[in-house]
Amino acid sequence: MTPANRHAVGDLYLQHHSWVVTMLRRQLGNREQALDIAQDTFVRLLRSELPAPLHEPRAYLRTIASRLCLQHFRRQALERAYLESLAAVEPHHQPCEETRLLVLEALDAIGRVLDGLGSRVREVFLLSQLDGLTYAQIAERQGLTVNVVQKAMLKAYRHCYAEVYGE
Repeated sequence: MTPANRHAVGDLYLQHHSWVVTMLRRQLGNREQALDIAQDTFVRLLRSELPAPLHEPRAYLRTIASRLCLQHFRRQALERAYLESLAAVEPHHQPCEETRLLVLEALDAIGRVLDGLGSRVREVFLLSQLDGLTYAQIAERQGLTVNVVQKAMLKAYRHCYAEVYGE
């Protein structure tokens, strides 16, 4: 991170932090969660390069904070679904708390990777990987050609590889 970027984020923090917290508190209904996500918003800015100059800083901050908020809601929904599925498991087969947290983290990471795919590519990928359908079956079900399904899978594999290995 450049000193100029650090300085710019510091200025944004001073000028807009309370506004971001207020906006998030309205969305979340909880001041502590709003403070956490506001902090994450500025940390994300510190880790990235700010486009200079920012003509609409509040719009930029709203976008980042809203995305983090959506991730928060998705993680809550995922956690609820996981805990509901565990309720059906015999008590002696329940995973320990550490395993539960590791599974939730893995599911959240998978969700973030899948969120980076377009809806059609994600659907094709899930039909292949989760439902075990062949490319021909996916093409027929989705009204696509096998060639389009192959290209969607290639795009999905490349995206997943880039997300996992940072390339």
